[in-house]
Amino acid sequence: MASGTSGGKVAIVTGGGSGIGKAAALALLADGWRVAIAGRRQDALDQVVAQANAAGRALAVPTDVTDPASVEALFAATVKAWGRVDLLFNNAGVGAPAVPIEELSLEHWKRVVDTNLNGMFYGIQQAFRVMKSQSPMGGRIINNGSISAHAPRPFSIAYTATKHAVSGLTKTASLDGRKYDIAVGQIDIGNAGTEMAARMAKGVPQANGEIAIEPLMDVNIVGQSVLYMANLPLEANVLFHTVMATKMPFVGRG
Repeated sequence: MASGTSGGKVAIVTGGGSGIGKAAALALLADGWRVAIAGRRQDALDQVVAQANAAGRALAVPTDVTDPASVEALFAATVKAWGRVDLLFNNAGVGAPAVPIEELSLEHWKRVVDTNLNGMFYGIQQAFRVMKSQSPMGGRIINNGSISAHAPRPFSIAYTATKHAVSGLTKTASLDGRKYDIAVGQIDIGNAGTEMAARMAKGVPQANGEIAIEPLMDVNIVGQSVLYMANLPLEANVLFHTVMATKMPFVGRG
């Protein structure tokens, strides 16, 4: 076992092939967790496993979170490998083109809902099934809400609506998980340095119509935030955790 504080606990990280999911998976592995890394691209997952250099503690599981059967298979593969699931980092998500509402295609709308809302639910449902039945019972779920769970950007109706919905999933699952020792929380991230957020450094629309460059923070800071939440004893829960680039224009008016 590695020298971390996890005691070799078992985690599943969705969207683990890049960005925030990759940073979280690497942070967990460095701390001694066993981690099933899920994502759509086998090559990207394999690269994370190789980078982690954690023989026997990292498992690449190609997964489509929009497919309930694929999510069920992810949990089955993890339980087969390590016997239980102590943590789900429910992270996979997508955006849609930044266009006026009337120009957003139904295909883009449905893709975002299928991934960010339905996919998040499928993960929670499977986690509850496994965590309620294992011994010792219980575990933790961390949902990636984004600060879009609190405030929108211009032209972001699909992403913002699904991220607001994630807060509802978090609160309800937290309530329903109490008697089963399932702690459910949410991490809301603002401007981490990932491929998805790279456009911030080039200038993005603001609420007042201007285009402005926004600060970014190191994505590994987010990985450490997930690790902090994950390592809490089940008697404690961070229900909502916001981590953001200090100078990003999240709070304020205009």
